[in-house]
Amino acid sequence: MEKTALDRYEEIVTDALSYCTAKLRKGFKSAFILVMILYMVIPRKINFTQMGRYSDSCEQRFWQLFEHGFDWLEFNTSLMWRGLGRVKRKAIAIDASFISKAGKKTPYIGKFWSGCASSVKRGLEILGIGIVDMDRHDCMMLRAEQTPDSDTLKSKGDGYNLADWYLDVLNKFKDKLLAITCYVVADAWFSKSTFINKLLAMGFHLISRLRDDSALWYSHNGVRTGKRGRPRGKGEKIDFDNPDLSHCEPLDVEGGKAFVIKAYSVAMKRNIKIVVHYPESGGHKIYFSTDLDMSGRDIIGYYRTRFQIEFCFRDAKQFTGLNHCQARDLRKLDFAFNASMASVNVAKIMRNEFYPELSNGLLKSYLSNIYMFKRILARSGLRPNRTLNAKLVKELFGFVADAA
Repeated sequence: MEKTALDRYEEIVTDALSYCTAKLRKGFKSAFILVMILYMVIPRKINFTQMGRYSDSCEQRFWQLFEHGFDWLEFNTSLMWRGLGRVKRKAIAIDASFISKAGKKTPYIGKFWSGCASSVKRGLEILGIGIVDMDRHDCMMLRAEQTPDSDTLKSKGDGYNLADWYLDVLNKFKDKLLAITCYVVADAWFSKSTFINKLLAMGFHLISRLRDDSALWYSHNGVRTGKRGRPRGKGEKIDFDNPDLSHCEPLDVEGGKAFVIKAYSVAMKRNIKIVVHYPESGGHKIYFSTDLDMSGRDIIGYYRTRFQIEFCFRDAKQFTGLNHCQARDLRKLDFAFNASMASVNVAKIMRNEFYPELSNGLLKSYLSNIYMFKRILARSGLRPNRTLNAKLVKELFGFVADAA
């Protein structure tokens, strides 16, 4: 019997579950697979009420399931290896995303920055940890963690801030992340000396961007002057409007020119490798890596690939209900956020392996049509002859694919 797209989707989820080292009950596995399917077949709002309507289980079953802990990092890592392959040019991408949420009783609800609105809004925020592949120009999410509100951060002690919490999250998953790659790529917000130094102490390297007006010096060549006193730690200050070409390595880039420079950062108190890009429109952008052996091309490549994590957030909000969970419990919210992101991972594998011509939206419609057709037949009690109706069924299942 020919497999449908829904059968393939279920097989991908089941295969990823088989790599989980924790022993899972049979009842949990069946409920988990059902939830992953529902996230891709339910149109519009995805919540516990809708899950009860679109399945043979009651709403209470999903409430109880979402209270269970689950190793999402391990589950998504198995999906990542299948989706992105074993190529080594990978980096850990981290970024925060605003989640719209109303009410007063939701844990950690507060004011967070919304990039879409370019302002601070009331709601929730999650920190997404993903893996970007520079060769495939793609990203798959590993874990989502809900960000505490400002009052919760203050209660952890004087001086404890959001950057410290981000570091604690990375430290919690450090061993599993380092098994994949030691490179972390993040936007310019994370290029703070305290964050970078603590990240390096964990064994990671950071690839990020600096402010355009950053004060940097050429790294010292190590030659002693013979004079008394402390050895010199840095060279002359870098004038980005007129760089010293004797310290610069040209780099071929599209849309302007670029130079690779080994620089000393006073704020970080260490040498870093920077790429200064001068676009044709004017000005300059400074990208950097704490790994002095990394090539300038890889620094720019990793940083530009970082933006793929934004598409993971976008797809989860558009198609798998990242904003829809109405729970007021940290465990249920955590399960909902990660189930939404994991569903996008499974959809990417589906598209790459079986339906490259479909977008995420068309794939969701395709799976939803198959699911509803099967439910109608199951509820009607009919057993149609698939041999006689094969052409008709293919036309019904495939009209979305034809539209693509």
